[in-house]
Amino acid sequence: MWTVASATLAVLAALLPDFRIEAPGGDSPTQIAVTAAIGAGAFGLLSALVWPLVVRALLLVPALVLGASVFFLNGSLLLVALRFTPDGRGEVTPATAVVIAAVMSATSSTTSTALAMRDDAAYGRRLARLAGRRRRPHVPPPRAPGTVFLQLDGLGHDILRDALTADPPVMPTVAGWLGTTHRLTPWRTGWSSQTGASQLAILHGSDFDVPAFRWYEKETGQVMVCNRPSSAAELERRAVAGTGRPGLLADGGASRGNLFTGGAHQLALVMSVAARRGPLTRSRTGYFAYFSDPANSVRTAWSFAAEVVREIAQSTRARLRRERPRVGRGGLYPLVRAFATVVERDVAVAAVVGDMLAGREAVYADLVAYDEVAHHSGPRSRDARKVLARLDRSVRLIADAAHYAPRPYRIVLLSDHGQSFGETFEGAYGTTLRELVRAGCGLGHSGRRTRRRGGAEARTAARTALRRPERSRAAEEAECAGPPSEPVVLASGNLGLVAFPDIPGRATLEELERRCPDLLPTLTGHPGIGFVLVRSATRGPLVLGCGGCRELATGRVEGVDPLAPFGPHAAEAVLRADGYPHTADLMVNSSVDPDTGAVHAFEHQVGSHGGLGGPQSRPFLLHPVELPAGEEPAGAEAVHALLRSWLAAVRKPAVPAPAPGPDAAAAR
Repeated sequence: MWTVASATLAVLAALLPDFRIEAPGGDSPTQIAVTAAIGAGAFGLLSALVWPLVVRALLLVPALVLGASVFFLNGSLLLVALRFTPDGRGEVTPATAVVIAAVMSATSSTTSTALAMRDDAAYGRRLARLAGRRRRPHVPPPRAPGTVFLQLDGLGHDILRDALTADPPVMPTVAGWLGTTHRLTPWRTGWSSQTGASQLAILHGSDFDVPAFRWYEKETGQVMVCNRPSSAAELERRAVAGTGRPGLLADGGASRGNLFTGGAHQLALVMSVAARRGPLTRSRTGYFAYFSDPANSVRTAWSFAAEVVREIAQSTRARLRRERPRVGRGGLYPLVRAFATVVERDVAVAAVVGDMLAGREAVYADLVAYDEVAHHSGPRSRDARKVLARLDRSVRLIADAAHYAPRPYRIVLLSDHGQSFGETFEGAYGTTLRELVRAGCGLGHSGRRTRRRGGAEARTAARTALRRPERSRAAEEAECAGPPSEPVVLASGNLGLVAFPDIPGRATLEELERRCPDLLPTLTGHPGIGFVLVRSATRGPLVLGCGGCRELATGRVEGVDPLAPFGPHAAEAVLRADGYPHTADLMVNSSVDPDTGAVHAFEHQVGSHGGLGGPQSRPFLLHPVELPAGEEPAGAEAVHALLRSWLAAVRKPAVPAPAPGPDAAAAR
């Protein structure tokens, strides 16, 4: 490594006019080599000794600013390093120092990677050294196996199965597990098939009163959004209070890149604690651990830039080919996608590897890359398949690290929901749900439309990394409502929510018919609407459709059952959601194509989730064969109980065999 760094420094000195490592009158090749070796050695030592302290101090700045500032700080370290060269032979301008430091870090990273690839023992020794640093002294390594839960956000069961059984497989590492060491099991979500509800239940055992990704709470006038830090913190508080348990990861676990902590004390990039103020906020420690190695910063920066270029090229190709359905992918979306598919992935994977080397009992990490790309390119698109291939490499890295951990590890892959493909509601019918509701209420066009946003989930994570403040409640409400007498219309994939702020409690069917007699006929008569849930004062919860209705309390159907196209478990899921305190006055689910499973998202997405219809409600568990899963788990709460049972089985102390008695000894 030192030799390569020295040679790099010497070559750059020969190529760059503003950089020299020799005396003004010239030096012999031997003297130049010695000077280069001294400069490279000093730079390497400063990077190893000073850099971690600098990064820890810079946690006061936003995480992404930290990553960008790496190049300038690296250049400063090089300026200091060149002062150690004999007789002041090292001279360089500050701007050139930044370039040289970046090239040297990239070269060092490439060299170390090449050496590790060619020498597994070298890679193992490096991981062993890292493990030794993280291990507590005088504590024997645990013998019980640990468990790593990797959530591949948004990846449905059928898409994963097809990716693993393709020839060649899209995910070769995971494909090698299927049918040998691991078993693939589907499970089904509730009506709210989105990360907030699913992950809250998986980590904390309850998704009660999470009707959608975003919803309006009348008593506070607040719009709750699952991935907003303050909302995530409140949802976690409610779940802990409701279950009386701290979470799946409470006993020595770690939570990485999730919306919720799961009760873990080891946290990185967790949204529910991101609102806590402090210079060393625990949600940001993952950035420190990752950026403390300047080579990581250089590698991630190159990958980030490549991902931005890749997205621009892919969106341009889709536009030139006039692919349908298609959504706009301009503005800041390429940067948001690169953050989700590169920065979040790299930091989370590095944190998981660190947890394994430290011997932590349970680790849960969310990798959001596939979900982000599939929203805009489609869940079965070529773009999404390429993301799966890169995620497979991340899984392989984690599996390789398990060989050097102080305890054996079981790796469980799972998803929180799937995605359903289809043209957006606005693209298919030329109107938005909000405009349709206003027309049914006789309000006419409001003259404004909700801002379109790409990367809804990753965008908030990027804002948090930049230490940007949350969007204010007033700004959120200004986009979805007018005066208090007008309805608030929100969207969660292909699930829409309509609330009337000036009606206390939940509005009944009878109240709405008196107030807006055309609203329900407008909604149920639209071809893009599958069904509408409303509460009747006399008949209880009703599901209304174009050709009939269903009483959920009795199961009685008049005309055509509006839930029939949504599968045999739809009525159960809708009835459960009806009992939530914050279920909207009207819950509107888009229609579904019974043959293709296509739905119409009320958001700006061609791959969507959040309601019923298609494969969005069918995520997966890929678990070691020795872990029993039983029948298809029904709901994320059942998945939580299953994962908890797996962890509890490991924690049980082994029962010692009884000592042989005298009769047994005589028999021998």
